[in-house]
Amino acid sequence: KCSIIDVRVLINCIFKYLQLNIIRISQQLAYFQQYQQRVSALIGPEQTRRLVNEALVLITLGGNDFVNNYYLVPYSARSRQFALPNYVVYLISEYRKILVRLYELGARRVLVTGTGPIGCVPAELALHSRNGECAVEIQRAANLFNPQLDQLIIQLNSEIGSDVFVTANAFEMHLDFISDPQAYGFITSKVACCGQGPYNGIGLCTPASNLCPNRDLFAFWDPFHPSEKANRLIVDTFMTGSTKYMNPMNLSTIIALDSRT
Repeated sequence: KCSIIDVRVLINCIFKYLQLNIIRISQQLAYFQQYQQRVSALIGPEQTRRLVNEALVLITLGGNDFVNNYYLVPYSARSRQFALPNYVVYLISEYRKILVRLYELGARRVLVTGTGPIGCVPAELALHSRNGECAVEIQRAANLFNPQLDQLIIQLNSEIGSDVFVTANAFEMHLDFISDPQAYGFITSKVACCGQGPYNGIGLCTPASNLCPNRDLFAFWDPFHPSEKANRLIVDTFMTGSTKYMNPMNLSTIIALDSRT
């Protein structure tokens, strides 16, 4: 399996200011190409092509383009440049280029996740919520982005003539345990296991942070990321979820189909 996870479609100058070591998506794709060249030197081009064609590639982009770019600060550079609907259209157009490049590099099974309910994570609750309700404006971004991503995948698969790209509805997957955490064995979906401030949603998880006694009882590990137990629920849905969550098919169906070829 190859993964391109939790980066952004766009890179903004704020990350240079913070001196974070963000690997641009273009660089990750270049690494993917270099990896194939190294493998080809070991097993030959034909075996390398088959290896890449049969790999499952997971790509998760979009959420950080809102949380850590468009909405990072009031009147951010991107929010001054684009109204939100236009920004979403721009993101989707850039995402298309990335997915097309993955296909050109040989990826034939690509799992594409949309954004989760990003207005409901503890970090956003700490900044924007009075009574634990999700941040409406940031939720609006996810609700604009995800349907357009779904349409992009349908269009790309139609152009290719094969179901290369599979969409995972991360919004609904997360919203299930956020809306009814007790049904999934959690005591809360609002407070992070590790953090500080309201909802443990301020800053990063550090040795000085508040730490819950049992992380399996929390839907969120830190201000942004689901706990291991929540991630296991998400992966189970990847494998066996209905078309409410996985389109055009879940991973178990893909594995069954590929085993026949």
